[in-house]
Amino acid sequence: MSRPASLRAGDVGVRLGGRLVLDGVNLEIGAGWTALVGPNGAGKSTLLRALAGLQPLSRGAVLLDGEDVHRIRPARRAARLAWLAQQGEVTGELSVRETVELGRIAHLGLMGTPGPADREAVDRAIALTECGAWERRRLHDLSGGERQRVLLARVLATEAPLLLLDEPTTHLDAPHQVMLTRLLRRIARGEDGPRAVLSVLHDLPIALRADRLLVLERGRLRAGGAPTDAAVQAALVDVFDGAIRIEADARGAPRVGLTLDAE
Repeated sequence: MSRPASLRAGDVGVRLGGRLVLDGVNLEIGAGWTALVGPNGAGKSTLLRALAGLQPLSRGAVLLDGEDVHRIRPARRAARLAWLAQQGEVTGELSVRETVELGRIAHLGLMGTPGPADREAVDRAIALTECGAWERRRLHDLSGGERQRVLLARVLATEAPLLLLDEPTTHLDAPHQVMLTRLLRRIARGEDGPRAVLSVLHDLPIALRADRLLVLERGRLRAGGAPTDAAVQAALVDVFDGAIRIEADARGAPRVGLTLDAE
């Protein structure tokens, strides 16, 4: 795999319906797993869409390997950046394998015929997401959690060096949330080279397992750094109005707890 992609946002602002949703966001994403967290309405999904080149900006710029992401041709962009939306964007009539194969479109030649490398990438993605038992079934026959794993497999099949994932834990049960956490760390560290992974997460216990946290509030980036960083933890507690607390587990790793006021 090629080197991990570099993604940089400078003074990014987005207005939707006259409302300022993102206001002067500056960040840089490199190799490793970064989790983007914040309360509802903070602008997390809008920021992810802006970074993917799917949301027009009111000001600022997003650079993918030094190029304006909004000006890169879709085919070239798809080879460098893979995107997982909150809601599935493929038809339920496709089989699991056909859906995952869509991740290889940017790599196909003029004839559009998959080769051995494409089949190998699809096989690997299906195995990593544990979808092999039902790869011939149609998407509409699967549960919400199963569909989410298939859509994640499609993203992995791209072999793009940058993955942008909007709520990848949606519909997943506890065992598969654990599987996803381990998988994201494995992908970011990469047996065949590191990747850059940015995921929007509501599940704070999972987010705290990332290499880096970005804390967003009301369209502004409040903090960024390792989950063990005191400033990051303080910002996280603050944006959730003190409803959570961060404490160390038996191994010294941060974990989240709820702060319940006595009645």
